[in-house]
Amino acid sequence: MVNKGNPLVSLINPSSKCRREASLKCLWQMPHQISIFQKKGQFKIQQMAFTIIALVLFFVLVGLLVFSFKFASIKDSATVLNEKNALLLSTKIANSPEFSCGESFGNLLTNCIDADKVMILKEFSSRYNGFWGNVPNIIIEVVYPKSPVSECTKANYPNCNKIKLFDSESGSFYQPNFVSLCKKININGEIVNKCELAKIYVGYEKENE
Repeated sequence: MVNKGNPLVSLINPSSKCRREASLKCLWQMPHQISIFQKKGQFKIQQMAFTIIALVLFFVLVGLLVFSFKFASIKDSATVLNEKNALLLSTKIANSPEFSCGESFGNLLTNCIDADKVMILKEFSSRYNGFWGNVPNIIIEVVYPKSPVSECTKANYPNCNKIKLFDSESGSFYQPNFVSLCKKININGEIVNKCELAKIYVGYEKENE
């Protein structure tokens, strides 16, 4: 027989009232514990979400940097290619029948431009738009002997040193090439050949910045 009045027994075998009180206390604490676990879980989810967003932004920035470097490299390559094409085209134009000296000044000359031909061509330049491709302008300028720049017209030719073939100002980037610029001039009633060192500038369209 267990003596219910013994305080030791009540400690070993608590009464149903104590058990009920303990159960009520557990039930009261349970929602708070669940709430704490939920907050911890939400915090971890938020941490993971921020980490993923940071990684995505990092890779996007890296991709943009790589793309910008690649795009700049492509633009530089295109500009260099345009310059090379303009240089080749200037040589081609200088030796074309519309420009070349041929045998008009004695021997057959290469990289020699007949200024008299070019002045005639200048009068009909509108007919030659697009004839040499996408070339907005062609300029021939004497560099030696040195003299003040004077653009050639029908009124002042041959006392001038710069021939501008087209009037377009677009594509104001030029790749020069050295040529001989020859013409026939009248000195004291005698027609003589006069050749000068010149540059031919072929305009090309530069890529937009």
